[in-house]
Amino acid sequence: MARRWLVTGCSSGLGRALAAAAASAGDTVLATARKPAALEQLLHDHPGRILPATLDVRDPRQCEEAVVTAVDRLGGLDVLVNNAGNGLFGAVEEVGDEELRDQLETLVVGPWRLARLALPVMRAQGGGHILNVSSLAGRMAFPGLAAYMTGKHALEGMTQALAPEAAAFGIRVTALEPGGFATSYGTSVTDAAGRSPLYAPAIGAMRGQLDAMEEGPLIGRAEDFARHVLRIVATEGPLPIRIPLGPGSYDFAAAAEEAARTELAAARALLEEPLP
Repeated sequence: MARRWLVTGCSSGLGRALAAAAASAGDTVLATARKPAALEQLLHDHPGRILPATLDVRDPRQCEEAVVTAVDRLGGLDVLVNNAGNGLFGAVEEVGDEELRDQLETLVVGPWRLARLALPVMRAQGGGHILNVSSLAGRMAFPGLAAYMTGKHALEGMTQALAPEAAAFGIRVTALEPGGFATSYGTSVTDAAGRSPLYAPAIGAMRGQLDAMEEGPLIGRAEDFARHVLRIVATEGPLPIRIPLGPGSYDFAAAAEEAARTELAAARALLEEPLP
């Protein structure tokens, strides 16, 4: 059966590729973007399969309107993909309160709000699938990306809690953890207003890696990401809650898990020392 999708952040990158792939597979997609003009090519390439909607996930009213539009125009909502995102670069000391709030509104509050709005719809239908586009950053951390990492770690925590809550209603919940993909993310990351040369030795290398992340053997194609997601959605039965995606992603995830085990062992050894 054809599925009905709501995908956020479709102006470019992973969201755009996913909307196109779902439409090509015969599904219908409410494709959203802050600037709907960015969706014109999608509409041209997939007439009748792509419906556009204005959505800034930081805006509660627009979130409500997007879900209502999906139900009214598509007849229901089978798949919600929380993909919209942005990045902020700066050390913890350099990031201001408003910058942090904006980052978390986009990466955590918006997806949480859309999930909350979609759940009653999916529950009434007897099922659905919520996919939160996290990142391998949800399993690890890099200096200079503290605000972004905080958002992704929080999104994964919400996903892991929501999955068992929603399972009784036939609703599946998945955190997608893409590694490096050619999406222009690296060059679109905004520098924190409080940037200072003091932290250059600690975070400068990370800035360079972001600028160069469009190339290399471990950089995937957005179209491949989309094909993986279609496979995940089409898979029947239980799914892992967290799924790494992209070249080298399982090596990175395994390294993060090994680092966590090493840290845990070191902490245990420290506290097993007899108290003075």
